[in-house]
Parts: sequence; C-alpha cells; structure tokens
Amino acid sequence: MPISLQDKLVVAISSRALFDFEEENHLFEHGDDRAYMALQLERLEVPAQAGCALPLVRKLLGFNTDDHHRVEVVILSRNDPASGMRVFRSARHHGLAIERGVFTRGRSPYAYLSALGANLFLSANEDDVRSALAAGFVAARVYPDSARAGGSHPNEVRIAFDGDAVLFSDEAGAGEGSQRAGARARGAHADGLGSRGR
Repeated sequence: MPISLQDKLVVAISSRALFDFEEENHLFEHGDDRAYMALQLERLEVPAQAGCALPLVRKLLGFNTDDHHRVEVVILSRNDPASGMRVFRSARHHGLAIERGVFTRGRSPYAYLSALGANLFLSANEDDVRSALAAGFVAARVYPDSARAGGSHPNEVRIAFDGDAVLFSDEAGAGEGSQRAGARARGAHADGLGSRGR
C-alpha cells in the first residue's frame, strides 16, 4: 500500500539535528569518506546520542495516534547510506517512528524536499537551511540549545519563525524596547528553532 501524505505534516530533518554525530561529522567534513563510513559501520550497533532536535521530533510524532497519523518525520541527510543504517537503528532505539529517509552522500539535501512531500525542513546546518529557503521551501535552523530548552516544556511544541529577521537579528537590539521584545521572543522559542527570510 503506498504511503499517503494527504492531511499530514511532513517534516524533513537532518540526521545531525536529530542525533549527535559531531565526532563522525568531523571526519566527513575533512573529506575522509572511508574513515567516516568505517567509523559509522563500526558503531552500527551503538545508538547515537540525542541531538538538539530529538525532543522536538518526539513531540511532533506525539501528535500521531493509532487511528490518525498526522505527522511524518523523514530523514534528509548529507550522510551516506551506510550511515543511514545507524540513523534508522538509533531512531528505533529512541522510540521514534521514522520510516523514510534520503542520504545524499555529501550533495545538498534541499533538492529532495519536493520528492519527499516535505512541508518543513529542519537542519543544524545554516547553509542547507539558506539553500532550501532560496529554493522556495519552508526551512528552519535547529539551534544547539533546543534540547535543553525543549525539556523545560515537555508537553508543548514551541516554534518561532522570524521571516523578516527582526526578532533574532543583530539589528533587533537597536532600541531598548526591541531588546526586550527580542528577549521575550527568544525565550518563547523554547524548542530552539528560528529561520531567516531572504
């Protein structure tokens, strides 16, 4: 039976936002593909630690019930397919019902958003978010404070989008009133998300 995306929120998320792959990513960014894949395969049975967006993803998937599947989370990653096996095993370990993913092996991920039927792309990589926004997709960067801030409100999903970059830009602090408004907004975006418009 084909997957139906009708009446679903489809959220594409990078594997680095979902899991802590910083050590592995260091090898990847320095161009040592073989060492990177070897390390991921060596750790295949070792579940990855939670990344900054894992609490948010858990909350989003919490909208699903046995009778109504409202949210689908798909992995969209620059990782290779071998790493994908570890990503899916880690998702299963953390109790996340994630069934689809695309692993681009270093290519820009935003080109796959349409094919995935994604309504939103979340990534820890600012360049990927900017590329997705420039291509007309809704995208947001997930910040490192997300996990800590999201834990402060375990039964709420809080997302702040700053389409005109007023609340979260450096220029927002020009006046004292703006600083207070920006501080309130930053506090309100407990799951650590933000996006900047073009």
